[in-house]
Amino acid sequence: MTTGTESRAAAPAPTEPGAGTSSLRAAPATRPTSKRPQVPAGGPGGSNLRPRANLRVRFNRDRSLVFMALPAVILLGVFAYLPMLGNVVAFQDYSPFVGIPDSPWVGMENFSRVIADPAFWLAVKNTLVITAFQLVFFFPIPIALAMLLNSLVNPRLRSAIQAIVYLPHFFSWVLVVSVFQQIFGGAGLLNQSLRANGWQAVDVMTNPDTFLFLITSQAIWKDAGWGIIVFLAALSAIDPAQYEAAAVDGAGRWKRMWHVTLPGLRSVIVLLLILRLGDSLTVGFEQLILQRDAVGADASEVLDTFVYYTGVQNGDWSYGAAAGLIKGLVSLALILAANKVAHIFGESGVYSK
Repeated sequence: MTTGTESRAAAPAPTEPGAGTSSLRAAPATRPTSKRPQVPAGGPGGSNLRPRANLRVRFNRDRSLVFMALPAVILLGVFAYLPMLGNVVAFQDYSPFVGIPDSPWVGMENFSRVIADPAFWLAVKNTLVITAFQLVFFFPIPIALAMLLNSLVNPRLRSAIQAIVYLPHFFSWVLVVSVFQQIFGGAGLLNQSLRANGWQAVDVMTNPDTFLFLITSQAIWKDAGWGIIVFLAALSAIDPAQYEAAAVDGAGRWKRMWHVTLPGLRSVIVLLLILRLGDSLTVGFEQLILQRDAVGADASEVLDTFVYYTGVQNGDWSYGAAAGLIKGLVSLALILAANKVAHIFGESGVYSK
């Protein structure tokens, strides 16, 4: 039992309103803070700190995609990368009877023989001439066809034309050469019509002077329709509002094509041009070897046929491997140089840093 004095001492002294109430007021109860670190949201003042998934988590997440791509990766490794190990025979005097381990090493002797061979330089010349000619007269045709098809309003007409121009891509080169032989050969439809009307027959299929135009025409008929697929996809990605704005500003059809369509296709054109330059030393082995005997080696010998005849048919495997390795290194240099030029002009190219 407490006395009145003790109770008065225990009670707080009264204070005037506003005088020191903050120091005497009890602090409000606070909730215990969570120990989990606060992760700032991504934005101008913060960064996304989401923990990176480990390999197992990523595999479980993308397992279906990995299994879907696995057969293609295996085929690519077996038939594209694994045979690269065979390039070692270019530095040997290789014989298939003793194998690679027992074949003697000769260093750079095979490369010296290739560089000193006039037939090799003739193949290089023909390859570069065919590549340059087709780059000028074949490469722009799929772009023009894609723009023409894209301008068609009737979808049925567009689908019919697409089917017609796509179809020759699925023909083999044997069939393509046979069709041209039946039309332009010595006993073909063209010469039969010329003779029936009293005209002199035209030598097309066996004339070395027209062989460059012949193989370019064959390539256009076979592959131009297939090449427009990528350009049609790029054209569909162009915003139609850009055409409407250009038409409102008074731009005609040609100006809209020059200032809207071609800039929209520029990145795709640069990418395919780089790939074309990298593949420039491979100008159609099957197409040329089928017509090599008809026009002669002077007009139709390219690097691929040179490697085949010297390395496979003549049995000089190391010599053919050296020529093929030189071709591969030059193709790689062309891809790197073209990709560097694309970066200079502001395009991403095949790859970017």
